[in-house]
Amino acid sequence: MSATADHAEERTNPAARLGFEPGQVVQEIGYDDDVELELREGIEATIGQDLVDEEYDDVADVVLLWFRDEDGDLTDALVDAIGLLEDGGTVWLMTPKTGRDGYVEPSDINEAAQTAGLAQTKSISAGKDWTGSRLVTPKGAKAKR
Repeated sequence: MSATADHAEERTNPAARLGFEPGQVVQEIGYDDDVELELREGIEATIGQDLVDEEYDDVADVVLLWFRDEDGDLTDALVDAIGLLEDGGTVWLMTPKTGRDGYVEPSDINEAAQTAGLAQTKSISAGKDWTGSRLVTPKGAKAKR
């Protein structure tokens, strides 16, 4: 694929910017009617299969965690997400943008990630109402360099 085609795909498929790859198992946690449906559909198109839900009983390559301030303790949610991952897997933490219901302070995300043993490597706009933070284990962070 040409660089121009890559950029065109990034504009039309928001999941392309998040680094999803065909064949990955992506487990979605925290789904509700407020999630970014276009992003979900883009991820499914990229990986070539449906997202698996919270009942999935094997390890995933990526956990897609939709989290709002009122959802409880973020550190606990991240620790739980790590337990669902294949070694070297990634957590994409989706939180509402500034000013939206359920907004989570970036300092709270950073603190929870560090406490859970994760490092934030990337932050993106994941649609109209959501921000995405890519979180990896330190070992995973080194392997991606």
